[in-house]
Amino acid sequence: MDTRTISNTRILPKKTTGSYVATDLFDQANSYLNPSDVLLLKTAYEFSETAHRGQFRKTGDPYVSHPISVAHILTHWRLDVQTLSAALLHDVVEDTATTTVDIQNHFGEVIAELVDGVSKLDQIKFESKAHRQAENFRKMLLAMSRDVRVMLIKLADRLHNMRTLGSIYRKKRLRIAQETAEIYAPIANRLGLNNVFEELQELSFRHLYPNRFKVITKALKKARGNRKELVESILDQTRDKLKQQEINSSVTGREKNTFSVYRKMREKTLSFAEVYDIYGFRVIVDDITKCYQALGALHQMFKPVPGKFKDYIAMPKNNGYQSLHTTLLGPYGTPIEMQIRTKEMHRIAEAGLASHWLYKESGTSLTDLQTKTHQWLQNLLEIHMESGSSTEFLEHLRVDLFPDEVYVLTPKGDIMSLPYQATCVDFAYAVHTDIGNQTVAAKLNHELVPLRKTIKTGDRVEIITTDNAKPNSSWLDFVVTAKARHGIRHRLKTMQHDEAVHLGSQILAGALRALDPTNTGLALNSWEEIAPKFADKSKNQILSDIGLGKTLAIAVARSLLLQIDEKKIAENTENSPEQLLIRGSEGMTLEFGMCCTPIPGDPIIGHMKKGTGLIIHTHDCKTLSTPGTQNVKFLDVAWSDNTDKMFTVKISLIVSDAQGVLAKVASEITKTDSNIQSAIAEPGDSSAYSSMIFTIQVENRMHLATVMRSLRKIPAVIRINRLKSH
Repeated sequence: MDTRTISNTRILPKKTTGSYVATDLFDQANSYLNPSDVLLLKTAYEFSETAHRGQFRKTGDPYVSHPISVAHILTHWRLDVQTLSAALLHDVVEDTATTTVDIQNHFGEVIAELVDGVSKLDQIKFESKAHRQAENFRKMLLAMSRDVRVMLIKLADRLHNMRTLGSIYRKKRLRIAQETAEIYAPIANRLGLNNVFEELQELSFRHLYPNRFKVITKALKKARGNRKELVESILDQTRDKLKQQEINSSVTGREKNTFSVYRKMREKTLSFAEVYDIYGFRVIVDDITKCYQALGALHQMFKPVPGKFKDYIAMPKNNGYQSLHTTLLGPYGTPIEMQIRTKEMHRIAEAGLASHWLYKESGTSLTDLQTKTHQWLQNLLEIHMESGSSTEFLEHLRVDLFPDEVYVLTPKGDIMSLPYQATCVDFAYAVHTDIGNQTVAAKLNHELVPLRKTIKTGDRVEIITTDNAKPNSSWLDFVVTAKARHGIRHRLKTMQHDEAVHLGSQILAGALRALDPTNTGLALNSWEEIAPKFADKSKNQILSDIGLGKTLAIAVARSLLLQIDEKKIAENTENSPEQLLIRGSEGMTLEFGMCCTPIPGDPIIGHMKKGTGLIIHTHDCKTLSTPGTQNVKFLDVAWSDNTDKMFTVKISLIVSDAQGVLAKVASEITKTDSNIQSAIAEPGDSSAYSSMIFTIQVENRMHLATVMRSLRKIPAVIRINRLKSH
């Protein structure tokens, strides 16, 4: 919140720019709350005033003027006394010694929960500012999913802070303005708070681009005088035409705000002089039938611009907004925008969900807007529960907050709203997550199309599924909705988890066999009993960690075999020395590549092979450069310091073809304490030489070198080398 100074001098709140005194708040609350509610509101004010006494905002105002102003904004939406009281108290937990428990003791659990939902997480240390911001939004939106009044308070809080933003230093001002433009303004739009949405956009633009704001504001002021007669003429003609058609209406003209003009200039690459429709006109009538009658009358009076008509009455926006939009060519060919709506539609357009908020009253049915908002909040809650991190959750939220809707038809003829640039995969996940996960093809208007095909308003979309289908990671490159992105990532993580569990099960089985050759299963001891040793994880979580290399299989195996005598375990471990051959491979099933027959002392590399375990090769093994190994993930491994084992290796000799040479070679190998497993003698390229291949066992590379040095001393040995292939 705002940086402030502390003083012992009490200053009673006075009317200031952008702020209200308490009497303004109570007068406004009296207009729709009962006396007992107003009394509770006054108690909340006194509590807040006492808690914030001596604190001042950067503007110089007493700090209590801020919560008063926030509550006053909420009275325009006619919100209940619990919301207004929480607004008065929303900063006392964050900025004073008061706790949430104190709030609950004085004002009850509901108000305490609202205050807690709005409060930031300043007492927690985060990795970075970005992480802090993401976690704050995550907490706030989680609270909002339980009670949307949390967000209504927060939006009113942000609106008042933006109105008084000029008093803080530039760096912080830019950060708050950027945050408002990216998160709070879109949330206001999503909840149908159109006035708040537009004002937050305008204030953000003013602080982010002050020079552009000044230039456009000056140009608008100048144009206002030049076009005043034109606007009045259009208003008079419109009123007269509707009166002739016996349509009771209220017609107003409004100047578009600075940000709207700037956005149009930027998107269409126009100069200010080329933006003619800086004025919009609004027609409010009695009912829906009159809306369409008024539309026909206006189209008779001015020519409509082709492609510039939108019927948000038949197809409301996700935030509940309903209206007819049409662009007409007015006097002198000037384009003018007309909005036609009923009084109820206008009320919702101005205040959105807050205009008719029902607080879980028994027997009260939800409105269509509340139903849509509830669905959106439940979707946020689902994403929150399964997101890997707060920053991932914020990414989903950003995607979800910038929709420019298109309206498409399901095969049954139902209308669905999706963001602009949505694809067939987005549609599938919008229908149901399971449909998205099982998607294999799509049809647009009865024709097969690629899954990445973007859909347009009016398209009929049909998704083709199969039970064994799986999402593709490449879908993340083109989907635009948060639900689709979350569904794909979650399913891919689940698939990875399943594969890791399968591999971990195989590795653990090998570790169990090494410790107890008689073991035929994994459940020799209950998984519940060993869970405390592994952070209380489930069986599948432990197996997944083994498969991903996060947990040693040998440690899990020993825990499962606690009932076996320790001496027996030690003996079996000695009889299975391969568990100690490679550092970091404890508990893994281990194989040495027959293609290169590595021995201790050789530079080695390993890779995991599904269904087999860890395979060890020498660095220069030719198998590693064959086609098909480019995408194999290799692991850096090293020999253990103690490898008390004999390793198989092959040596090739070229010898003089003389009597007794084979016996001499075999005898020399035996003298070096090496075992001979096999020997093959073949004729050489000429009758003077023969070729011999011995398969022998050595302890390590130094032992092999000793064997080869001894053999070279034999006069009949012409050449000797080690074989590293079949």
